[in-house]
Amino acid sequence: MKFAIIKERKNPPDRRVVFSPEKLAEAQLQFPQAQFVVESSDIRVFSDEAYRKAGFTVTDDVSDCDVMIGVKEVPLEALLPKKKYFYFSHTIKKQPYNRKLLVDMLDKNIEMYDHETIVKQNGARLIGFGRYAGLVGAYNGFRALGLRDGLFKLPKVETLADLNAVKAELDKIKLPNIKILLTGTGKVALGAKEILDHLKIKEVSDALYLTSQFTEPVYVMADVMEYAKRKDGKVGDKWAFYKDPIGYESNFMPYAKETDYFIAGHFYGNNAPYLFTREDAKHPDFKINLVADISCDIDGPVASTIKPSTIANPFYGYDPQTEKEVAYDAEGAITVMAVDNLPCELPKDASEGFGDMFLEHVIPAFFNDDNRGILKRAKITTADGKLTERFKYLQDYVDGK
Repeated sequence: MKFAIIKERKNPPDRRVVFSPEKLAEAQLQFPQAQFVVESSDIRVFSDEAYRKAGFTVTDDVSDCDVMIGVKEVPLEALLPKKKYFYFSHTIKKQPYNRKLLVDMLDKNIEMYDHETIVKQNGARLIGFGRYAGLVGAYNGFRALGLRDGLFKLPKVETLADLNAVKAELDKIKLPNIKILLTGTGKVALGAKEILDHLKIKEVSDALYLTSQFTEPVYVMADVMEYAKRKDGKVGDKWAFYKDPIGYESNFMPYAKETDYFIAGHFYGNNAPYLFTREDAKHPDFKINLVADISCDIDGPVASTIKPSTIANPFYGYDPQTEKEVAYDAEGAITVMAVDNLPCELPKDASEGFGDMFLEHVIPAFFNDDNRGILKRAKITTADGKLTERFKYLQDYVDGK
């Protein structure tokens, strides 16, 4: 079997890659029966020469390969028929802007495996860039705080070499006595927590956070059953909520009244209650004035996230009274960081971490008869141009209905 590490062609350019030269060499050692080649790229965080030095062929033509491995969506004109593809297709939630991509893959008899659909039997994701989104998102929030309030100046993550350099910059700052809320318990939230812990910010319980004032910066990590509750007053169940959140309502306002900086690291599912609405943000006791929305659901559960921001311009302001965008440092505004491609700012570390997971969970499945069912669960389209059983729900999306 011949695998190709393909060139990223989406704009804006993405410097990440699934395998670093070192990790690809490790894959080759583990699976000598596999052949790995690298499509030449002038934007990748690792140079063509680095792959050559690791012993790999670098070429402009990968059409003789069986499996194409990338990160972001592949432009239609670059999709090769009758191949297996791995990348983030952004189609499984019926995203309108990528419908043509899924249709084209079906027309070209491509077997599509989305990185998002590489999951355990229980549906939990096995690979992703979540940790790096959390790391960069939390850092960017502190950068916004420093710039807005004239406290300190942190450089952009994209100008730093790696995660160690990011943490070294954080070592130079001193924080005011703020209260920080972090929602979520998954990879994104744990990445953000890594930044908070590096800064030696004290973690406190929900009870203390909601009832006490402190003489030092503190944070609380709130899970879904803390910021959502059953409408009937009964005790909520996290797993029942994930299956069907109807019957639940937001319990976020007690946190909003105590929080200065909110880091949104939660997963938001369909029909779940919004954390806070535009009306909530108008409440005189609503205290949040800085939001790092790593989840970045537009006009969704975090009312101040009215658009994605960019790596070039990561911050904007949300005026709760007018519900309009203003300057990020405007009087009375909520400062918002809502960059939707945060791991791109840390391409080296993000690529290395992703490669660890891909080598552990995906590559072995090609050589052990997929004994854990990983490829079977991940496959969206078949070699004869059909949706797999698991993704039949996309048929009306494909049909344009």
